[in-house]
Amino acid sequence: MSERSESEKHSLTTLSFAALGVVFGDIGTSPLYTVKEVFASPHHPVPITPDNVLGILSLILWSLIVVVSIKYVALIMRADNKGEGGIMALMALVLGTRKDTKQVKAVMLLGLFGAALFYGDGAITPAISVLSAVEGLEIATPVLKPFVIPLTLAILVGVFSVQRSGTASIGRLFGPVTALWFIILAVLGIVQIVQEPGVLRAAWPGYAVSFLFRHSLLAFFALGAVFLSVTGAEALYADMGHFGARPIRVAWYSLVLPALLINYFGQGALLISNPQAIESPFYLMAPGWGLYPLVALATAATVIASQAVISGAYSMTQQAIQLGYSPRLLVLHTSNVEMGQVYVPAINWTLLVVVIGLVVGFGSSTNLAAAYGIAVSGTMIITTLFAFLVAREKWLWGLTRSLLVFGFLLLIDLAFFAANTIKIQDGGWFPLVFGAAVFTLLITWSRGRDLLTSKVDAEALPLDDFITAIERETLPTVQGTAVFMTTRQDRVPNALLHNLKHNMVLHRYIVLLTVEVLPVPRTRESERLIVERLSNRFYRVKIYFGFREEPDVPAALEWSAEQGLSIEPMATSFFLGRETLRPRLGEGMALWRRKLFATMFRNAGSAANYFKLPPNRVVELGSQVVF
Repeated sequence: MSERSESEKHSLTTLSFAALGVVFGDIGTSPLYTVKEVFASPHHPVPITPDNVLGILSLILWSLIVVVSIKYVALIMRADNKGEGGIMALMALVLGTRKDTKQVKAVMLLGLFGAALFYGDGAITPAISVLSAVEGLEIATPVLKPFVIPLTLAILVGVFSVQRSGTASIGRLFGPVTALWFIILAVLGIVQIVQEPGVLRAAWPGYAVSFLFRHSLLAFFALGAVFLSVTGAEALYADMGHFGARPIRVAWYSLVLPALLINYFGQGALLISNPQAIESPFYLMAPGWGLYPLVALATAATVIASQAVISGAYSMTQQAIQLGYSPRLLVLHTSNVEMGQVYVPAINWTLLVVVIGLVVGFGSSTNLAAAYGIAVSGTMIITTLFAFLVAREKWLWGLTRSLLVFGFLLLIDLAFFAANTIKIQDGGWFPLVFGAAVFTLLITWSRGRDLLTSKVDAEALPLDDFITAIERETLPTVQGTAVFMTTRQDRVPNALLHNLKHNMVLHRYIVLLTVEVLPVPRTRESERLIVERLSNRFYRVKIYFGFREEPDVPAALEWSAEQGLSIEPMATSFFLGRETLRPRLGEGMALWRRKLFATMFRNAGSAANYFKLPPNRVVELGSQVVF
């Protein structure tokens, strides 16, 4: 084997191992509560009989195979946007093939709604995961019950506090723990299966079908709990950009899926032999001496489970900012190697506050389970619809093939979504309300930017006429280059007019700079920048970034010399406009949304910091805009 092949094999093994500690935490801790919620739900519990247990196990097995293995791992992960996953990246991929305004708007709204729903259920994941693990202390001894909530909160605060160290560092730390967790899952399951080998009959899909037909209404209610076994699939896709598709596939098929199935079957075997074990079928699989170590390992595993959604929220937020659906937030890149590994402080601390409120408000994993699932099932539906479009337009699948494959997957998504709707009154309203709030912020920012741009453009002067008039004047000229950032290259930037009005001078060279984010993760350096000379003094420059790139304008401008524009950093000043918005009643958006947009606009991050402009070379010129 060549040295290169050995290196690639080592890299694949390393990434697969690290992915265990980030990508599979959510779905890997589902055995803590899924089976219990099916048979011990306070709302619609399934009677514990051998046939019912086999039916539920069969549903769980085939849900994992169809929804996770086939839909996400085999199909959806092929619908990557140059290596990046998640519904925002998928939306950008679909938008890239569309010109019709109505189609673009429909896709955008669906994508943003799906992303908002992901945030909604994402807030519940850390709460239910960690709380369900710590509740194992109650099984060990009821004396510890008063400490469950305080200990859960302390662990969650710790989880969110270490996020700044980066996904890769956390993955290396959590990878061994998660690997041990999946091994223990399998060992616990094997011990029970050996004692009740008949449980393996549940691998036959006929048991799932029989259960659905024999208990139609009860089976419908049970689907909402069965869905808990696959809720981590969307986070798995969102985290694809952190490690790549191949390492995730290797980890899933070689360790994660087998361990999950063995453990679920082990819990089923325990319930068949001892129905009273429903109090906590996961923990009661362990021998008495191993209960405390198992609680400790489960707690560590659920900390990791939180990581999958947290890092997915960072990725989605960065994509939303770059694509223009969110105000600028501080985004820190935590790796010098992987561009996809980021940390967003504002999202981190907001999620922490929400998660603390959920733990205190709901008080138990059972109550949280009633709120869990409906939002992510909605996101899954939108993901399937987008994947259908990608299959038709990118993979060039025929209509019949696309409809058969994704129509079947959509029916399953709809069944799970319908089953989860019964949770709305029992707590499912929370992720929907939270998601609706996020969706409102996203569409308000997007619509507000469009209206503000239209307002500013309507009042701006045509660039060609301005250059012609200026060249006829004999205004004082100062040495150096002035870079004026603008969104419209055919209009005169307000900052240029204000500078001319107040200082009555022009620089020797004036660059009108526009930054455009393309619906691709990254752009080639050779396609980064375009320079157009407009006159002896004026230049028009356009810089392109991908939605997963760090927009470093000074670094990009270094490429301008190859196109005839030499920019000396120490002789260059960057002029930015800083508008103060004054909302008023008008067409296009309600007044309350205008005020909301103005608040978001006022609190958005600095453009100078966002574009990495040198602080000592930036000049900001303010103006008021009646909006």
